Parts: sequence; structure tokens; C-alpha cells
Amino acid sequence: MSDITMRVWRGDSTGGDFESYTIERNEGEVVLDVVHRIQATEAPDLACRWNCKAGKCGSCAVEVNGKPRLMCMTRMDTLPEGPVTLTPMKTFPIIRDLVTDVSFNYEQAAKVPALLPPPMPVDGYRMFQQDVERSQEFRKCIECFMCQDVCHVIRDHEENKQHYAGPRFFIRHAELEMHPLDTNDRREYVREEAGLGFCNITKCCTEVCPEHIKITDNAIIPLKERVVDAHYDPVAWLGRKIRRKTKTSATEAAVQPAP
Repeated sequence: MSDITMRVWRGDSTGGDFESYTIERNEGEVVLDVVHRIQATEAPDLACRWNCKAGKCGSCAVEVNGKPRLMCMTRMDTLPEGPVTLTPMKTFPIIRDLVTDVSFNYEQAAKVPALLPPPMPVDGYRMFQQDVERSQEFRKCIECFMCQDVCHVIRDHEENKQHYAGPRFFIRHAELEMHPLDTNDRREYVREEAGLGFCNITKCCTEVCPEHIKITDNAIIPLKERVVDAHYDPVAWLGRKIRRKTKTSATEAAVQPAP
């Protein structure tokens, strides 16, 4: 059986370079299997994240031949002939080798306004199944953050990071905004604080999602439409005037208490 060559980036935040490892090819292996064999035989200090090895935890995301992938779900026999290049996700600061600091994402998660349902009716909450299914797709997210990695607004514009939630959290905002029991108006918040307007819907996030969530079509575009309705639709504006109803501000939405 032939050998395979893995070019793995080794280093830390101060710098580094690629190291090549040649190892025997085994049938049926995924990239993570090969990395584990390299750790066991040639480089016991090689750092990488992994947990479930079943494509459900999202922790083993790296860039394989320049494209974000889960190592545990990328079969070696699906990759082109020649050396396989492994690099850490480029958008996030490097800790060591293939491990990056993804704390930016957890900071963004903490900013998401909580679900705010109305008071419990006597006969309990009721929802139509179609309303449940509409946001159920977004619950499949495993938080691998590969969509965040390929988003050029985060990757190429460091100055936008603190004012742009990114595709993973647009999914979260969409899930809550579309929830039939949520009374928290998030449209002003995603416009002012989450930076929805920076997204130019190139669909690069959708292309790399391992759970095949239609991030752009089912979350980001509907969110943009809701924001437009809230701010620029003259009929909606007139209706608010007649009913004397104002939108929840971004600040108010962010500090709404959890039920």
C-alpha cells in the first residue's frame, strides 16, 4: 500500500512553519486517524482539538488543503493525489499547531438577547408544527465555526470583528426572531449591534457547513428582509404610528431578562 505525505503547520502565535510527515496509507481512514497516527509515532507534541470523532462536536475543524473541514469527516480517499496540507483556521488567533483561539465566538454568543416568551396561558403554550420546523434547521449547528472562518467580513477586516456577529450567530438570531413565542424584537439589534448589513450574501458560509444548513437562504436573507420591513416599509411605519407602537431598541433588546 502506498504512503501519504501530510504537510502540517507547526508553531504558535509567535510564528511557525510546515513540517512533512510520510506515513503508510490505510484503507478507510479519515484525516483525524492519520493525525492520531502521526502523534503516536512521529510527533507526540502535535496539538489538535477533537472530541466525538462523529461529526457532532465541531471541535476538530481545521483547513485541509486550504478549505475548512472537519478532520473526522474528511476521508483520505476523497482528497486529491499528493501531499495533504493541514493548517489551523486562519480567521482566529493561533494557540499552537492546529489549535486556534475561538473565544471571539463565545463573546458573540453572550450578546444574543434571550428568548422572551409571553406569560404562560392557562392552557399552556401552543405552536403550529410549521413554526417549529422553520427554526429547527438552525438547531443542527454544531458550532464548528467553519462558517465564521470563511466569512470575509471577519477574516479580512479585523476592525469589524467587535461589530459583526457572523453567520453562526445570524442563525441564532434568526432562530429566535422566527420563534412564534418570542416577543423580543431583534431587528434593530441585528442591524445596529450585530452588523447584519455588512454581509453581502456570498454563500461561502453555506458551502462549508457540515450540517448543510442553508445559512444564507433560510437565515440571513429572511433577517435582512425583516430589518428592511422594520425600517423602510412605509405601510409598516404607518401601522406603528396608528397603533403608537415603537420598536424595541438594540439596547433594550440586549438587556431583556431571561424568563
